[in-house]
Amino acid sequence: MHVHPASVQVSLVEWPIWVGDVPRPAAAFQPRVPARKQVKAARGGGSDVVLSGPGGVGKSQLAALLARELRDQKRSGRAALDVLVWVRATGVDQVISAYANAAGQLQLPGVSPDDEDGAARRFLRWLAATERRWLVVLDDVTDPAAVREWWPDSGVGRGWVLATSRREDAQLSGQGRTLIRIGLYTDSEARAYLKRRLTDAGHAHLHDPAQTGGIALELGHLPLALGHAAAYLINKRPTMANYLTLLRDTSNRLGDLLPASADTEGYGRPVAASLLLSLDAVEEADTSRLARPLLYLASLMDPFGHPVTAWITPESLNHLRTARPPQRRRLRKHHHPVTETEVHNALECLRTYALITQDTAASPLRMHALTARAVRETIPPGTLPATARAAADAITSLWPRHDHEERELAALLRANVVHLDKLTRPALWQPATHQCLYAASNSLTEAGLYHQAIEYDETAVHLSSSIHGRDHADTLTARHNLAVSYSYAGRVQDALDLSERVLADSERVLGPDHPDTLTARHNLASSYRAAGRLQEALHLRERVLADRERVLGPDHPDTLGARHNLAVSYRAAGRVQEALHLRERVLADRERVLGPDHPDTLTARNNLAVSYSYAGRVQDALDLSKRVLADYERVLGPDHPDTLGARHTLASSYRASGRLHEALHLRERVLADRERVLGPDHPDALGARHNLAVSYRDAGRVQDALHLRERVLADYERVLGPDHPDTLTVRNAAAAVQQSDTATPSTAPDQQPPSATPE
Repeated sequence: MHVHPASVQVSLVEWPIWVGDVPRPAAAFQPRVPARKQVKAARGGGSDVVLSGPGGVGKSQLAALLARELRDQKRSGRAALDVLVWVRATGVDQVISAYANAAGQLQLPGVSPDDEDGAARRFLRWLAATERRWLVVLDDVTDPAAVREWWPDSGVGRGWVLATSRREDAQLSGQGRTLIRIGLYTDSEARAYLKRRLTDAGHAHLHDPAQTGGIALELGHLPLALGHAAAYLINKRPTMANYLTLLRDTSNRLGDLLPASADTEGYGRPVAASLLLSLDAVEEADTSRLARPLLYLASLMDPFGHPVTAWITPESLNHLRTARPPQRRRLRKHHHPVTETEVHNALECLRTYALITQDTAASPLRMHALTARAVRETIPPGTLPATARAAADAITSLWPRHDHEERELAALLRANVVHLDKLTRPALWQPATHQCLYAASNSLTEAGLYHQAIEYDETAVHLSSSIHGRDHADTLTARHNLAVSYSYAGRVQDALDLSERVLADSERVLGPDHPDTLTARHNLASSYRAAGRLQEALHLRERVLADRERVLGPDHPDTLGARHNLAVSYRAAGRVQEALHLRERVLADRERVLGPDHPDTLTARNNLAVSYSYAGRVQDALDLSKRVLADYERVLGPDHPDTLGARHTLASSYRASGRLHEALHLRERVLADRERVLGPDHPDALGARHNLAVSYRDAGRVQDALHLRERVLADYERVLGPDHPDTLTVRNAAAAVQQSDTATPSTAPDQQPPSATPE
């Protein structure tokens, strides 16, 4: 008999690793031989390279050419490139996301797709130590100080960094970096570009050597402007002489399109002229009459990417219906519906004339920053607020219900919110604060970017106070969001102080019974609990429940939430039976009002299982925990954060019933799941690691428990800080274990940080 064992599947990294989309080659792009020689010399000396120059000179295209040359080398021999990361470095979030993506493809230990910051740092450490050949391209660095900590270390010399930036300050040229300035095309390069571009497009007959010098001169030898001009010639097919005449005849429109304040390098005037000519040609070819309204919207978005689907949302289609010009004056008040097909056709027309770019059908739409600035100057001033809010409506409609399900989309939307607000302020703040500004705040918190959330929310409070006034309802909301961000970041006292002020102001401005005042009172109770002031939290939550029952009714969802939170305070105060009875009522109420499968009902069921455990009803807790986990997996899916929390609760129930090995195995799975879904440094992952150490101790694996507890404490101190309440809880638990018999199992309720316990 021959036994053939099943093959074991081994997860292997698939080389090479490519992250990000290297821009496609620009048609007829000139090789920039002197600049390439400088790059080669700098690289030969072991330096990173920064390509610097004004917008539109072709820095990114030159970087893409260099990256493609390395990427496309054969995989045999020592010259092979193993890892290539191309990232738009206009914001730190984008850099972190790209590095996290690379870490995931490399299958680095401890990397989870939802902990971008932790994964990115692991990738940086890998770059510094690896023997593999790598290239990281940081395209369009706008803030060198912000990118400094994310600049890879060449380490053993097998990799290097290539960056582009419009800036030329000292921060870009220090620390082993060579700054290479990229200028305009020379006259010979501009002439060669126009000849080759027209010839490659099959229109060599349009090339007139006698006119190319004049066109190049009028366009300031700027590669971007020459690209627009060539596109116009190819699509409209005038003679070069006629085109040059058109360029020179547009002087009256240049001042409106590009004012002197935007022309810092002295090359904006020709760009504006060529853009206007291209836009005129687009409108002639665009039968939908949507090209200009779409161009206005796109010019307000992040130049380096926004979702193409933004312009086919119901909100955008409704805006475009009224924004496109009528065919006849008598039809000015009659607006036909806009279809998705019309939008796609108009966008294709804009791509044809090089006013927007898109690498693939699913890639983000991009508009060069110079083009976007020029277009914005043509938006009628009276329509800018409505256009900005239409773009904001589109962003909001695309926001994923749960950021962890579409991390890249959420990061892209956040970047566009920030960009849109900076360009059009105060359009998104008047007459009321747009929902997208709140969505960006919540998204930063959900992504675990607590410090970035604080910075964002502090800015929001300042702006709302200056625009609306300190006592405006929107300002109170912004201050509430800041208090929440303080709390998540472990700044307990700051959160408490701000929550007290928000409640006092809400009572004074809105009245003691306004729903927002009731919410402020609820948030202050949560701050009291986080600060360890349990009795004050309990008393305030009793008042919140009474107020909501009186104002909103006993079955309002907010009232049910207040009842749930009061049960939490009862348990924290040691009033276990009262907590249990109240949670039984909460579950019954939510099943009756919301239905048995509503997420809030599942939370109530999960918390009741916890109360059973604390009350010593071990079997009831275990039975209900099993049901809760099955419900979560069925309703929300196996990887939803709440499902992971239910799995954690079941593991605790196993432990309380003495089934220690089952608890240990399930906690190992919970930790793996949370590291994978939320990231190794997410507070819930830290809590899972802490609880696994408890199970190791229960199982007699004393050394494993000791080592893991040491790591847990170090992680809490590193991620949340040495004075965060959760860190203090873990430190106290570790000290208590050291003073006890660490080899004796215990089935008492887990000692765990507050972040690991659902409220």
